[in-house]
Amino acid sequence: MKVYIDGKYYEKEEACISVFDHGLLYGDGVFEGIRIYNDKVFKLGEHLVRLYQSAKAILLNIPMTIEQMQKKVEEVVRVNKKRDGYIRLVVTRGRGDLGLDPDKCAKASVIIIVADIALYPSEYYTKGIAIITSSSRRLPVDGLDPRIKSLNYLNNIMAKIEAKQAGCLEAVMLNKEGYVAECTGDNIFIIKAGELYTPTTYQGALDGITRATVLDLAATLAVPCHTRTLSRYDLYNADECFLTGSGAEVIPVTAIDGRKMGDGKPGSVTRKLLAAFRQFIVAD
Repeated sequence: MKVYIDGKYYEKEEACISVFDHGLLYGDGVFEGIRIYNDKVFKLGEHLVRLYQSAKAILLNIPMTIEQMQKKVEEVVRVNKKRDGYIRLVVTRGRGDLGLDPDKCAKASVIIIVADIALYPSEYYTKGIAIITSSSRRLPVDGLDPRIKSLNYLNNIMAKIEAKQAGCLEAVMLNKEGYVAECTGDNIFIIKAGELYTPTTYQGALDGITRATVLDLAATLAVPCHTRTLSRYDLYNADECFLTGSGAEVIPVTAIDGRKMGDGKPGSVTRKLLAAFRQFIVAD
């Protein structure tokens, strides 16, 4: 594996950043997780737009243009000879000192890692997974806009720990008002009476690339789509549920907090959307 850091390639074991990097010290930076399918980087343009918008929102100057970044990501994929895999693109504030002042960081650092990823065993895509609701709340929108995909994921990690302790792989995170935001690393969808619902971004959901793709696919399949406020009551009484994300793709959920979805198996709309997504990534 060749890891790209600030213009140079390093072997995995030798890829290092400074202990004074503010990405390490304070979680000061942004990132994207991107998939590779059949030698093609999936939705790279959309991911880069989100990366640069996240960086602009936190006054982080990325030391290359978006066009240069696109070429560099594609180059790193070629160097690593990955036909299928996962890209972690990270931009940190860079090396500074032990104070918070970002002006002490002379230049942002760009890190591109190309590797494999498998968040869920393959059988879960046919059997579905059980999830819980976490007691860790999503960071409030008035504190940090969820559209900023920052390096600080501690509240998500705490929710993930809670899920693992409950014997689950994922957890639903509520916002401070008690409405559904998203899961620790995925967006969440439910189906009720044949119609698709997902939380709005102003309730704390990330504006996910896979989320947007699934909404587009649902529209082409004539599945009515709605972004709206959802409560745990809505989740518990849904006919079907699934999660989306670059790593997770489309994963069915069959139970939430012990409440069974439908007959406890992935539903027909979920299966249809999963099949459509897999066909889309091959054709794209």
